[in-house]
Amino acid sequence: MLPDLQSHPDTRGIPLDEVGVEGLRYPLLVGDGQGGKRETVATATMSVSLAADVKGTHLSRFIDVLHAWRDQLGADTALGMADDLRLRMGSATARVHLAFPYFLERAAPVTGAVAFVDYACAITVTATDDGHELVLQACVPVTSVCPCSKAISDRGAHNQRGRITIEAHPTTLDSSLWFDHLIDAAEAAGSSPVYALLKRPDERFVTMAGYDNPVFVEDMARAVAQALHGHPQVAAFRVRVVNDESIHNHAAYAQLPWTASRSGEAAHG
Repeated sequence: MLPDLQSHPDTRGIPLDEVGVEGLRYPLLVGDGQGGKRETVATATMSVSLAADVKGTHLSRFIDVLHAWRDQLGADTALGMADDLRLRMGSATARVHLAFPYFLERAAPVTGAVAFVDYACAITVTATDDGHELVLQACVPVTSVCPCSKAISDRGAHNQRGRITIEAHPTTLDSSLWFDHLIDAAEAAGSSPVYALLKRPDERFVTMAGYDNPVFVEDMARAVAQALHGHPQVAAFRVRVVNDESIHNHAAYAQLPWTASRSGEAAHG
């Protein structure tokens, strides 16, 4: 029989918070709010806590767990994945972080031409003896038109691509909160959403709609906060907005710290 060195005792008396794998790219099927499953590739970080008297973990088991859950990623199955990992490793704590492009079909505003838009999303699940914690994150591209530029210019106004990043705890672990809710809140806060496919009538519409709805980074951060305050499926959230300024050599940003929604406290087991 081959020796199993990881299972040998360790006498140094030093526990470790996290031991695991990171930077692992793996194909997944992710459920979306449009009733389908989308193929994507996630970058995974998976870890467990290590007791002071245990020498090491069995790294192959991280891959075993990820492979077993690869075709069914949702909020509930992410919780199951973390539980599975914790039990297989015999650890007090397990954490799974999966970051991936999340694809949604979007229709152009005038012609209705349909194409996929990708959003940088992530889900982080922590499982312990005492319960669970779940965090959803969505980074959403938007267009923003500068209100100051519009106010002082005889013609036009500068606009730029912005990114609104939202992290949220659901009110309960069986909540239906998903990335789509965060994406909708972010896109509504910008001057205009960003589309993958626009025909000329769509481009005209988007350009004029953005010009009619100029917003600063501060406006976008506050608009997201208004949308999520009291949201029945959001317990707590934080927001960061960044504009890649088109007429400056720097970016502008605004952010809110973790903020409790009036709908309840952050989810826990």
